[in-house]
Amino acid sequence: MNILLVEDEIALSNAVKKILEQQGYFVDAVYDGGDAVDYARGMEYGLIILDVMLPGMDGFEVLRTLRRGGLSTPILMLTARSTVPDKVEGLNSGADDYMTKPFASEELLARVGALTRRTGEVIVDKIDFADLSLDVKSAVLTCGDKRVQLSRKEFEVLRLFLYDPSATITKDSLIINVWGGDSDASDNNVEVYISFIRKKLRFLRSEVTIRNVQKIGYRLEAGAC
Repeated sequence: MNILLVEDEIALSNAVKKILEQQGYFVDAVYDGGDAVDYARGMEYGLIILDVMLPGMDGFEVLRTLRRGGLSTPILMLTARSTVPDKVEGLNSGADDYMTKPFASEELLARVGALTRRTGEVIVDKIDFADLSLDVKSAVLTCGDKRVQLSRKEFEVLRLFLYDPSATITKDSLIINVWGGDSDASDNNVEVYISFIRKKLRFLRSEVTIRNVQKIGYRLEAGAC
């Protein structure tokens, strides 16, 4: 399942993203209200975790905008604003649940699980594409009778591609989703890990390749070797 996380505190966003990904969720992290609306409208998510205090459009306005547009995705408000009027405003604006900071990871996962069960979604244990199968729990990549262990970063990079194999993914998107918005990672980091993954695909003799898309990024292709 893909989750949209909208939180402008970079350290907290990275921590929540890690907690969720360790449970097998796919997480897109954005840091302001405008991007939240664009992402929520442009992709299909099983859950949105939405902070209230955001730059530009605040979380309440994001919530109202999405609900007015007909979006029915479950939304969990995650914020330091814990007064009763704030909770009432969030719930009346269309939130499905409301959770205050600080929070325990166990509570977050329990609330996420409760909301996603309502939609009938399940967390996948593996992702298949062409002749590849990626085990989400162990980060083992399999092709036929061959298998290889991926490092954490290799796993996170490849998982982004496998989640939507038809998509072209930019280097900026890889940096934000794999290294984090506050990291000092550069295009060179992306290129190094793309090279590592390509070597492992060749070792597996997979038909899948990662192609450069000039001036944009990368995409997966599957065909005869």
